Amino acid sequence: MSSLLFSTIDVTRQAFYRSALSYAIVNLKPIVPGHVLVIPTRPVERLADLTQDEVSSLFGTAQKVGNAIESAYKADALTMACQDGKAAGQSIPHVHIHILPRRFKGDRFEGADDNIYPAIERAEIELAKDIQPEALKVDADEDRKPRSLEEMENEANWLRSFFN
Repeated sequence: MSSLLFSTIDVTRQAFYRSALSYAIVNLKPIVPGHVLVIPTRPVERLADLTQDEVSSLFGTAQKVGNAIESAYKADALTMACQDGKAAGQSIPHVHIHILPRRFKGDRFEGADDNIYPAIERAEIELAKDIQPEALKVDADEDRKPRSLEEMENEANWLRSFFN
């Protein structure tokens, strides 16, 4: 199986779903449990840079992965977000869609549902500041600890079972 790059970062071991033109990975620092990313295989910065087939695959994969995440995390709904370009808060110059499972009760953003959007934007901005050529460092947001590669692999392996 070929390697998967999220911009220049090898995320092969974090991947839990692949289609011909897109894939899904678990997140290094999820905002909520089950926060994943759906990414086109070809690294392009903007949605407008994708072909129609790639856009179809990206959003088809987001739908399929979203259904699995909602089931796996017993969510009531999903937040899906795409920051299309640097001015929109995109930190990694590779199109990606955030998928976050949401609940009516017990959600981190319960009662303030829209506060999830600034949280996504802060996470993107901080990530851009902390990327180094040799390693990926993360921001100091104490509520969201970075996970080890082993933890992310374990979650990816578990999520794969929802697609068999």
